[in-house]
Amino acid sequence: MTADVDSSILNGQQRHFWAPGDQVLWRYRGNGTDAVHICRPVTVVRDDAELLAVWMAPDTPVVRPVMADGTPVHREPLATRYRKPHVPSVERWWGAGVLKLARPGDPWSVWLFWDPGWRFRSWYVNLEEPLRRWSGGVDSEDHFLDITVQPDRSWQWRDEDEFAQAQADGLMAASVAAGVREAGRRAVGAITAWESPFRDRWQDWRPDPRWPVPALPADWDRPVA
Repeated sequence: MTADVDSSILNGQQRHFWAPGDQVLWRYRGNGTDAVHICRPVTVVRDDAELLAVWMAPDTPVVRPVMADGTPVHREPLATRYRKPHVPSVERWWGAGVLKLARPGDPWSVWLFWDPGWRFRSWYVNLEEPLRRWSGGVDSEDHFLDITVQPDRSWQWRDEDEFAQAQADGLMAASVAAGVREAGRRAVGAITAWESPFRDRWQDWRPDPRWPVPALPADWDRPVA
């Protein structure tokens, strides 16, 4: 992982920014715990006071949770999906890469997906805790509920069943769930008004072909002070 290379003053505090081409980690903690259970090495596209943009290349080694018997989480029945033990699994990101965009303080990030041949597929609004920066990357906590946005600007809620199950299983308090719903409504407002980043033509962006696929460090789950 590369070191921080730039800085500015933000809200009275010095903040460091990464340079394009730097490699960092985009991680998620398990809900209600400080333990990291998802880790994705990514390459920085842009990083400043307004936006963090990173690229997760095809074939990137990533960590994702699976059921203790090796079953993929999405194949486990919803009623037991969050009650049974999970274990980390290192896999390769299959398919096309993903461009992730996050504005400081926003309780969501926006991901762009392409089909082979750079045919743009959709945006994906991942509702989550605002990113927390550290020297090696950013951390968050996923909030289950998501939104997909098609090229024609139509949108729909995603994973509402998982959002409800997480609440039923005690992974999310009612007050937190209400905040997630409100964040989702704010995101929908940005979609219907076609605000940044949707209007910014990120679907035309392409990665630098010289960028190598980032490696997964052995201490991918290291705690952050």
